[in-house]
Amino acid sequence: MRLNRFDPSSINVRGGGGGGGFPGGTGGGIGCGTLVIAAIAYFVFGADPMSTIGAVNNAQQGQEVAPRGDGSPQTVEQLCTQNEYATEACNALQSLDQTWQPEFRKANIPFKQPELVFYSSQVNSQCGSASAAVGPFYCPADEGIYIDTSFYDQMARQLGARGDFARYYVIAHEYGHHIQKLTGVADAIRSAQSQNPRAANQLQVRMELQADCYAGVWAGKNRNLIDPGDFEEGMTAASAIGDDRLSQGRGSPENFTHGTSAQRSEALRAGLQSPDDTVCDRYTQVG
Repeated sequence: MRLNRFDPSSINVRGGGGGGGFPGGTGGGIGCGTLVIAAIAYFVFGADPMSTIGAVNNAQQGQEVAPRGDGSPQTVEQLCTQNEYATEACNALQSLDQTWQPEFRKANIPFKQPELVFYSSQVNSQCGSASAAVGPFYCPADEGIYIDTSFYDQMARQLGARGDFARYYVIAHEYGHHIQKLTGVADAIRSAQSQNPRAANQLQVRMELQADCYAGVWAGKNRNLIDPGDFEEGMTAASAIGDDRLSQGRGSPENFTHGTSAQRSEALRAGLQSPDDTVCDRYTQVG
């Protein structure tokens, strides 16, 4: 996908600290097996960052520069050029902002850009402290999208999800959760879960599928930038992180929290094929 290069002044990016520097090309300080096991817990059994990353901590946010592992500052430009994956993520963030802000304006809903937080090994957010093992996540408390870019190498090697569009799908999915926060969908789903705990997992699946759909809508609205093979990369990634595939037949459907491979692929496809983001409403209509 041929995205424009990011403008440092147009996006919200900071460093979240961690093990000093940001790995790219090869994995960081966490083993492949550990990361994939944690990813399976995240995608299959509902062990997402909101419920597993520990006690809530106060996280510094809104900084124009962020400390490096050695204590020196990093600008947005430096953060976004740490490695190829970081540059891709910043390019995607800018495109996502530019795509979704007009949609919010048309809907007369206040829009606020999320913050992209790069970290290595571990990070503190307002949702708690997390290690790289949880994979990329969105924290609604501070409206941050958190990424340790070493995850992408593990995703390619262990899950077979390769290519730039597979990586764009990941950040676009997390951005979808930001959309749910801004529109009130996330609060509505949480309320429904508290009122009907037995349906909590099913409701969570609906949220995840809608985020997949939003990722597809973003790509569909920028289809002139899509390269041959991008669609297939996205479908492969969506299928690779289906609950049924990750559990390898050992998970029961009532414990699924993100949707099956078929459901996730179809949600991404629905967004890609429609120029109207309201196509994604079907996933969270729980009245």
